[in-house]
Amino acid sequence: VQLQASGGGLVQAGDSLRLSCAASERTYSRYLMGWFRQAPGKEREFVAASSRNGGSTTYADSVKDRFTVSRDNARNTLYLQMNDLKPEDTAVYYCAAGQIIWGQRQNPNAYPNWGQGTLVTVSS
Repeated sequence: VQLQASGGGLVQAGDSLRLSCAASERTYSRYLMGWFRQAPGKEREFVAASSRNGGSTTYADSVKDRFTVSRDNARNTLYLQMNDLKPEDTAVYYCAAGQIIWGQRQNPNAYPNWGQGTLVTVSS
């Protein structure tokens, strides 16, 4: 599956952004989907994940209660609504897809398919 992430940009602290990740396959609903991010000089870290039908989600503690992951399987699209953005949220955000088990959802190495990344910059 090919993934195309979009929606990043430059915003101020406290603003909101919504990222999108469009998938190329009609079998998109078979994939567990995740969002990860990588800040300059840091390792890629887990942000959020959605089960195949969107019924279960998980968040990193750093974004819980501010970010919401959702998916529209009819449109083959994953979303990440980001509210109350902080300067520490600045990173390149990647979406990932894998036919993996739920227990692997936070492990970037478990996902074989990645989008190209979209840059989010939050100024203070």
